[in-house]
Amino acid sequence: MKIALKYGLLITLVVVLWIVIVRLWLGMGGGPVGQIGSFVLFNVATIVAILFGIKERKKALGGELWFKEAVKTGMRISLVYAISACLFFMIEYLVAGPKLLLEGSGPDPGPLWQVAAMKYAGLLFGSLFLGLIYSTLIAFFLARRLGRDSTEII
Repeated sequence: MKIALKYGLLITLVVVLWIVIVRLWLGMGGGPVGQIGSFVLFNVATIVAILFGIKERKKALGGELWFKEAVKTGMRISLVYAISACLFFMIEYLVAGPKLLLEGSGPDPGPLWQVAAMKYAGLLFGSLFLGLIYSTLIAFFLARRLGRDSTEII
């Protein structure tokens, strides 16, 4: 679990730094270019963290890492990131108000609680879904799989 906390919180740190420095202090990054930039940055940070987390898990297991264990490690990292990022945005909402929450919601977004629930759910489930994809792809290249000539039973 230490690996998941270490790398999941590292991804959240990248998100926090981006939001605090670029969005809040500099007042930039709210337009379409900033949204694309943040999407790319957050996903690259996620991929790199999952990659290093799976490599660290493989090293901790003495170089033997099965596909299933690699995917589980990546998903744990994604879960820590998803929960901690949601907590950060909830705290940001309480401190700074709904400014960031309402960006990109359209002219009449509806009740604030619905907007918040949709954004937090999107962040949580989107992070988990993309984490599953990234974990699976990285595990495919880094983990050991059973072959036809393998004598081991799953």
